[in-house]
Amino acid sequence: MNRVDKGLKGISHLREEIDGIDEKILGLLNKRAKIVIEVGRQKKKKNAELYTPSREKEIYSRLERINKGPFPNDSLKVVFREIMSASLALEGPLKVAYLGPKATFTHLACIQQFGFSAAYIPVNSIKDVFSEVERGRAYYGVVPIENSTEGVVNHTLDMFIESPLKIIGEIMLGVSHHLISKGGTISDVKQIYSHPHAIAQCRRWLEENMPDIPIIEVSSTAKAAEICMEDPAAAAIASELAAKLYGLQIIKKRIEDNINNSTRFLVISEKSSERTGRDKTSVMFSVKDRVGALYDILRPFSENNINLTKIESRPSGKKVWEYIFFVDLEGHIDDKKVKMVLDELKNHTVFFKVLGSYAKKG
Repeated sequence: MNRVDKGLKGISHLREEIDGIDEKILGLLNKRAKIVIEVGRQKKKKNAELYTPSREKEIYSRLERINKGPFPNDSLKVVFREIMSASLALEGPLKVAYLGPKATFTHLACIQQFGFSAAYIPVNSIKDVFSEVERGRAYYGVVPIENSTEGVVNHTLDMFIESPLKIIGEIMLGVSHHLISKGGTISDVKQIYSHPHAIAQCRRWLEENMPDIPIIEVSSTAKAAEICMEDPAAAAIASELAAKLYGLQIIKKRIEDNINNSTRFLVISEKSSERTGRDKTSVMFSVKDRVGALYDILRPFSENNINLTKIESRPSGKKVWEYIFFVDLEGHIDDKKVKMVLDELKNHTVFFKVLGSYAKKG
């Protein structure tokens, strides 16, 4: 037997080993699924939440901690994301509302958080995402809150003023914009469509490479891709997923001006999230217009060594020069120190609301 034959025989044997391992994995997945179905029954009896972010974080952390390799932790998380997504679907349909249509970056954030097995409900506006959850037509909603280039999404902040929904999670999504079209040829492009935020994030590239091409704003990057399906002279700034779903070709990859471009999304629900030990809490409040008012509000956080990771302000819409402040702080509402500081904060505000505590990303 020559060396080639021995090599082929060796590969054949290794493939048989892989097949045997795959069969064991399949058997274990089905064994896990049966237990998950029983967990679902128990949850229904207790009227408990199907999706528990704290439990999910616990699973990821434990597996990453005990993983000895060579299978990488990043890939491990992707694999178990889909295992848990399919498992949740066995417990019951996990309905998630998001700013549609399909292939928007909010849709991509949903898939990253809930996997491909969730039942996604695309809606036309951020307000509609809140409405779907408030009316019980979706268990969860996903909304954009800020972009590393463009800043805060004010419409999302405004919705929290009146909505009873809670933040139960956050999603960090790296955002890559591609120029796509039906034919995939840059010389055929006579106009470019996209969402205003995507256009702004690619402004420098567009000015340098397509200065004479009209740029038209539409409701979403996915809507821009839809237009390209019918118009060969149109191009869209959108995601790779949009190109695949709408049968388009990529003309130029990654045209965003900032290669570290990312967007933060929030997961919203009627119920609160459990403490994980590594949490973030979001609050909103307004204060009387007087000298030192904001200093008095922020001082207790400093005195109690509570880190503020974000502070934004928005006009209240009720009185001229009256503002609503949005603050993210480290810690959970059930932490003794956090609760004490927030109780003190209430005494110095004319409006105060806890938006939710949830596991931090990263």
